[in-house]
Amino acid sequence: MVIKVLGTGCRNCATFYENVKKAIEGKDIQLEKVYDIEKIVAYGVLSVPALVIDEKVVSYGKVLSPAEVLKIIEKVS
Repeated sequence: MVIKVLGTGCRNCATFYENVKKAIEGKDIQLEKVYDIEKIVAYGVLSVPALVIDEKVVSYGKVLSPAEVLKIIEKVS
């Protein structure tokens, strides 16, 4: 599984990245930051931070807690 956090580098995006990192700790999941605006727009995301799992946008526009991230991961896996 590959998870990408899309953001602009703002405080909310950094907090969200850390929450995702906590949520997947100890799991065999690859985590990537995507801060390139052109790449973010290519996903059709207009509001960041956003969460992409295996190239599918599953959340955008809010900072999820680690528990919320885990729930989403469980739903899509």
